[in-house]
Amino acid sequence: MGLVKSIANAVKYIALHNKKGLFGIVILLFVGSIAILADKLAPYDPYAIVAPPFQPPSPEHPLGTNDIGQDILSEVIYGARVSLYVGLTAASISTILGLVVGLIAGYFGGYVDEAISGIIDIMLAIPSLPLIIILAAYLGPSLNNIILVLVIFGWVGVARVIRSQTLSIRERTYVEASKAVGSSSFGIIFRHILPSVAPVAVAYVILGATSAILTEASLSFLGLGDPTAKSWGQILYHAQARNALYLGLWLWVFVPGLFIALVGAGFTLLGMAIEDYVNPKLRYA
Repeated sequence: MGLVKSIANAVKYIALHNKKGLFGIVILLFVGSIAILADKLAPYDPYAIVAPPFQPPSPEHPLGTNDIGQDILSEVIYGARVSLYVGLTAASISTILGLVVGLIAGYFGGYVDEAISGIIDIMLAIPSLPLIIILAAYLGPSLNNIILVLVIFGWVGVARVIRSQTLSIRERTYVEASKAVGSSSFGIIFRHILPSVAPVAVAYVILGATSAILTEASLSFLGLGDPTAKSWGQILYHAQARNALYLGLWLWVFVPGLFIALVGAGFTLLGMAIEDYVNPKLRYA
């Protein structure tokens, strides 16, 4: 109940007192609604050939058609599902993993903390982007492989911050009192420490989703994404490979790029609002 209450208080604060966060929520609700209602909003099956290739925008095809005659607007609408799936799934798994590791390292300390901190330091010293590209190419083009690669490198920053927070919280009076009355270590973690670090974890889910969506789009643009998935990155890859701008089909490039920027802005604004809630000093910086 403490965890749920902590998250509910953060949402209430953002909705009532943070205009940037509220605007971010509106953006994400808009894009999320498109993803959920894609079956009803898309005028065509995004995989179906519905017209001759390279058709310019028209009433039947507002964004035109791609190189094999598929409707670009339908691709963009369905792309919301794929991109949000990758972003939220990768960010959620990374945050949960980092949360568990950080709580264990920060609370138990000693050799456990030293071992985990050593792994975190090594991971942070490794340049992640080149390895992400190499691993994505080695594992093969698949959305789940991309998510796996993002999780491998995404948990480290979360674990480091949660560990730091846990080291501070475990020294507080109410935690010491719980130890004195015989509460178990895991009981203290779930009852006292987890609710305190929950807003930080939620912020990392939000900010991590932005990074995951941009990374998936980058990998897809480089030809390392799932060729069967209608993500925004894949749409941009095919537009670039088929010289869309040279052919005058600039909407083929602009609209998916706009959606990537829009979702990134929405997640960033919401993440900033959560950071304001977690650290009140930021409100007056």
